Amino acid sequence: MHNRRAALAAMATTASLALALTACGQNGSGGSKEDKGSAKGGTIGIAMPTKSSERWIADGNNVVKNLKAKGYKTKLVYGEDDPDTQVSQIENLITQGVKGLIVAAIDNKSLNNVLQEAADAHIPVIAYDRLILGTKNVDYYASFDNTKVGELQANYIVDKLGLKNGKGPFNIELFAGSNDDNNTKYFFGGAMSVLKPYIDSKKLVVRSGQTALNQVTTLRWDGATAQKRMDDILTSSYKSQRVDAVLSPYDGISIGVLSSLKSDGYGSKSKPLPVITGQDAELASVKSIIAGEQTQTVYKDTRKLAEVASTMVDDVLNGKKPQVNDTKTYDNGSKVVPAYLLQPVSVDKSNYEDVLVKGGYYTDAQLK
Repeated sequence: MHNRRAALAAMATTASLALALTACGQNGSGGSKEDKGSAKGGTIGIAMPTKSSERWIADGNNVVKNLKAKGYKTKLVYGEDDPDTQVSQIENLITQGVKGLIVAAIDNKSLNNVLQEAADAHIPVIAYDRLILGTKNVDYYASFDNTKVGELQANYIVDKLGLKNGKGPFNIELFAGSNDDNNTKYFFGGAMSVLKPYIDSKKLVVRSGQTALNQVTTLRWDGATAQKRMDDILTSSYKSQRVDAVLSPYDGISIGVLSSLKSDGYGSKSKPLPVITGQDAELASVKSIIAGEQTQTVYKDTRKLAEVASTMVDDVLNGKKPQVNDTKTYDNGSKVVPAYLLQPVSVDKSNYEDVLVKGGYYTDAQLK
């Protein structure tokens, strides 16, 4: 019996050593990921940007749910759109000894120092939806095809206005997301790859003249900021003209734009609302689409995104290589971060029932 115990103990030691060595080999950020054989039951830190958007509340809850199902404890924090607060929160998570970090950055360039602390503590980092820039200490990136989001929005405008059939000219105004979010350039770039030929041919006219990305960004994706900018555009450029379309990258911005337009008399038979895009299928915007105000949104099933990110951190901690489908696009200035990208879906009044309700994202009761 004694010899059998000794043999079993030796086998266990060998297995533990092999697992530790395997885990060390699966490090995307340069430092060794030590002692991950005991990761199950450990705590994963989740840093989300803000509770002001229902989308991020859902993301946080879904990541927690997925990680708990995998046997982890979780600590979920929200930075309320303050980069310094988020840095402090991540520092605290590191101090508390989390095994891994899933981070949706508020400011994509503010995390370099704190993520070096994570690397020094052998904590893997998954960038969630927003790529973190300027640091090698990001292991993987989980997001959607962000260029495709912009293409879906722009193609919707093209189709609704009948531009491919030679109709026009039409007046359009352009909005983009926050200038400190790396996704903003992908959304806008995707949209402009579709819209620019029509702008160049004068079939689409931007009466404000604001077409460059740095002219159309919306700090923190804030609806009130977008509303004020739309107010200014209407006052300065549309005294006797009508807006036919608004490229909006996000539902919260769309709601702000809508408020501005309705204050200016849009929404009547004589002055119908323009085509207005959006993103994230937030409840208020889906209701607005059903009511015939906002025209379109881009749905991103964040339940799947939470599952991808949770599986990534679990794989890294257990010596497996996470599944990725893009190893070229997302250069953060320090390294190309391997990514898994999910596909977005265009939603409007014609298909919200099939996509959102039958897909289990909302119930009919929620949309009433």
